[in-house]
Amino acid sequence: MAIPGDMDRDRDDDGRARNARPRDALGRPLPPGSAGVERIPDDLDLPPAESLAWAQDLLNRGLAFNAHEVLEGAWKSCPGDERMLWQGLAQLAVGVTHVQRRNTKGALKVLERAAKRIGHHDGPAPYGIDAVGLIGYADALIADLRQGADPAPELVMPRLLARPDHR
Repeated sequence: MAIPGDMDRDRDDDGRARNARPRDALGRPLPPGSAGVERIPDDLDLPPAESLAWAQDLLNRGLAFNAHEVLEGAWKSCPGDERMLWQGLAQLAVGVTHVQRRNTKGALKVLERAAKRIGHHDGPAPYGIDAVGLIGYADALIADLRQGADPAPELVMPRLLARPDHR
């Protein structure tokens, strides 16, 4: 299939469109041939602990969009009863990405959904995920955004796992 200008679209083996263009640190596409940040493979299927560790490392480096892609991979391969939680974690990273991009409207919408999904799980979250802390993080960020604050310059990234001294 071709798009205007006779440029071939990037497609996977099943014919679905994808975008292999390089991306900047905030996940925005760059012109073909540009130097971008390392891309996360589309077909991730890691154990939960590895997904969480990698996503946290990416968050700590300010790469919330890439953390979202790792968490989305976990969401797509997790057991059915964990889907809402992993989807919420991925959405939290997207919300942070919107904050970084100064897209307040998008951030509010996604952070609200993220908090609901993370809190959907009955009882303590699996794998040491700090669901209560993450919901508090999202709620505080939402409050700041609604008050007109620009948290992007000083944004503290969320901690996905409970600290050992908080158990």
